[in-house]
Amino acid sequence: MTLYLSKDAAALALGADEVARAIAAEAAARAIELRLVRTGSRGMVWLEPLLEIERDGVRHGFGPLEVSDVKPLFESDSGDHPKALGPVEAIPFFARQTRLTFARCGVIDPLDLDAYRAHGGMRGLERARGMAPADIVAEVTESGLRGRGGAGFPTGIKWKTVLEAEGPQKYIVCNADEGDSGTFADRMLMEGDPFCLIEGMAIAGLAVGASKGFVYCRSEYPHAIRTFGVALDVVREGDLLGEGFDIELRVGAGSYVCGEETALLNSMEGKRGVVRAKPPLPAHKGFLGRPTVINNVISLASVPVILAEGAAHYKSFGLGRSLGTVPLQVAGNVKHGGLFEAAFGMTIGELVEGVCGGTASGRPVKAVQIGGPLGAYFPAHMFDTALGYEECDAAGGLIGHAGIVVFDDTADMGAMARFAMEFCAVESCGTCTPCRIGAVRGMETIDRIRAGDPAAPAILADLCETMRDGSLCALGGFTPYPVESALKHFPEDFMARKEAAE
Repeated sequence: MTLYLSKDAAALALGADEVARAIAAEAAARAIELRLVRTGSRGMVWLEPLLEIERDGVRHGFGPLEVSDVKPLFESDSGDHPKALGPVEAIPFFARQTRLTFARCGVIDPLDLDAYRAHGGMRGLERARGMAPADIVAEVTESGLRGRGGAGFPTGIKWKTVLEAEGPQKYIVCNADEGDSGTFADRMLMEGDPFCLIEGMAIAGLAVGASKGFVYCRSEYPHAIRTFGVALDVVREGDLLGEGFDIELRVGAGSYVCGEETALLNSMEGKRGVVRAKPPLPAHKGFLGRPTVINNVISLASVPVILAEGAAHYKSFGLGRSLGTVPLQVAGNVKHGGLFEAAFGMTIGELVEGVCGGTASGRPVKAVQIGGPLGAYFPAHMFDTALGYEECDAAGGLIGHAGIVVFDDTADMGAMARFAMEFCAVESCGTCTPCRIGAVRGMETIDRIRAGDPAAPAILADLCETMRDGSLCALGGFTPYPVESALKHFPEDFMARKEAAE
């Protein structure tokens, strides 16, 4: 009998290791032989710890399991178990997905290279090794893949720039400094399918002529760091990276702004993690002044399926210029939160109300914030907005890293707007005045608005314009998104407290 149980960080936090020990102890007491495979997560966090038992090639789920639920699994037909869910891939949340990048996550032991190969892994790298660098770049360009870290810049154009740049050494840098609120796709991928990221980086190295890769991961992800480090050892022992290419894992020290590519490069070089002025672009002068590809985890992990299945297959999914699939991460006050990979084009309402079941509190959804702490707030009357780069931009927001945080009708959007300014003030690297000083003045101005100062809204509008146009990077430049959207759609939450009470 083969059982599968997640060892994703979310599952561990919810007691997965305790459940695993209880299963092993119960099986030993009954002299039952079984094989327990620890996997990544399927992304249905409300069902974790999720145990899967394979019968006739179909995995049946049980969850969320507690230690007290283990003994009944061994005592009768497990199909009658109170936590029985039926076939896992028939669960509506999972069945509606299009899993390309996360196809193996939750399915295999993330450190079992044979299982990775058996489920389609390494096909993309094997094909890339028979192609010219320019042809690999052309394939990625044709796929329409854009930066999944938030900027949405075409990946193929970035690779082409580095391929054509002159330099004695070129680098591939994976930005795994996932710091946005409500985002966890990078972590899930590194914990649940690290070989996929390694394969994507190796393909990128072949495409641009780089011999060295780096993964810069945030220190708050100890499980991802540990799993990815072991995965690197496995591929090195098997000599699977190929001659002349290696990957090194670097761990950041907890700075949010180091998610910005030039601050990340400074940190990697042992300098203070502050933003660099551009130009020069990292594609021309990046790590140690050499041509450097900097891509997000999900961007690089999407490359193997593009090379394995072809650009035409990947671009057959999506909407407009937003091609392929996107791992939507839903968190906050939501009934069914987790990771939902789908083709671009689903509306906010379809996702939040239809797939995720609305709020966990059962109260009406008041707003969703899309794109992390610097993303705009979308009210319910805008839930027909499609989830795509241009579509979210046209609606006054951004899709960013596709983190979606849900709020019910008890949320104070005035307080949330103030928090956005406070977050910017705390996390600013201090290099540019609009971000460093503007965020502090922003908190003060929102306080004045909420105190009833009639002149304050005009001051806030002018301040947001200055931050948006004058900041060196997206931290200061995007902070106006949550502030202005909250003020526009929820003006009643900015009223003076005495007026609101009346």
